[in-house]
Amino acid sequence: MNGSSILRRVGALAILATLAIGTTGCYEWQAAVGQAAVLWRREPIARVIADPATPARLRAQLREVTAIRDFASRDLDLPDNGSYRSYAAIDRPYVVWNVFAAPRFSLRAKRWCYPFVGCMAYRGYFVQRRARSLARKLRAAGDDVAVEGVAAYSTLGHFDDPVLSTMMGWSDVDLAAIIFHELTHQRLFVPGDTRFDEGLATFVEREGVRRWLEAQGRTEDLARYERNQRRYQAVLALLRAARARLAAIYRAPIDSAAMLERKRREFAALRTAYLRLSAPWGAEAPLASWFRKPMNNAELASLATYERCVPGFAREFARSGGRFPAFFARIRAIAALGRSARDAAVCGARAAAVSRAPRAGASG
Repeated sequence: MNGSSILRRVGALAILATLAIGTTGCYEWQAAVGQAAVLWRREPIARVIADPATPARLRAQLREVTAIRDFASRDLDLPDNGSYRSYAAIDRPYVVWNVFAAPRFSLRAKRWCYPFVGCMAYRGYFVQRRARSLARKLRAAGDDVAVEGVAAYSTLGHFDDPVLSTMMGWSDVDLAAIIFHELTHQRLFVPGDTRFDEGLATFVEREGVRRWLEAQGRTEDLARYERNQRRYQAVLALLRAARARLAAIYRAPIDSAAMLERKRREFAALRTAYLRLSAPWGAEAPLASWFRKPMNNAELASLATYERCVPGFAREFARSGGRFPAFFARIRAIAALGRSARDAAVCGARAAAVSRAPRAGASG
């Protein structure tokens, strides 16, 4: 998936209908009703393809989805279940809207806690006005806030997740990326450790797309994908540098007015640096829509959870001989460690020296 398409599903929020059992909370109830409505609209993909009323473009994309879904289980050791073998048409541009928040002078994202999945750095709503209502309350309390539309999410295997109409119109590369990403959450998920979970899913997504394109002999598409990934990494380097400078500003012994002005200048400088970097890339510039919006601490938080641990997972994949069964066995062993040990193994700068997972071939 290229850099810009990450915004289509910032956060793989697991909203489970079972949240409603034993609780009367308004948030849990909207989650249950929204999830049930999505599941109610499911139809087997084979039936949609066979229906003569199905538009030709949708039929072609669902055939691509079927091939991608088979590849995921056959070649990437991802779950072979009913997820992404059905289709659901919904009458809105996004299935969920996620709300992110961070203090005005901090990059530490606000977290919300849920049954089954632990604490996460966002809160998701099936109805946009409810997401915007929470955003208004958080802004009134002084927080920086971001609201992002999400085109797909995972229920972590609790239900057979359908392919959604919000995903149609994408390239097969983007469809493959999101299916590989969300199935990885079903393969392995550590409740409450968003950085670990998203890093793992992002690594498998990218390695899976590369293998998907290689398997079809699509060398030009693979070269374009890898070029876009390099561009995305260059943009992320800008973001990391900006985060470091902002963190220093927020630690500075200055009054709030001066800090607010330095913050404003830093975000303006970040946008200028991006425009300079991306000028030669034209329409393929990653995260272009993100940089067109007002930027704040919460916007940075919405991207921060995906990338920190990816190099560590790539390193563990190499240690597993590039074989997905051995890799997932190795990562499962790391996942069983405590939070600090997991971070040291795959998310920290010194991860290579402290990994306690078994070597490739020891299991799986």
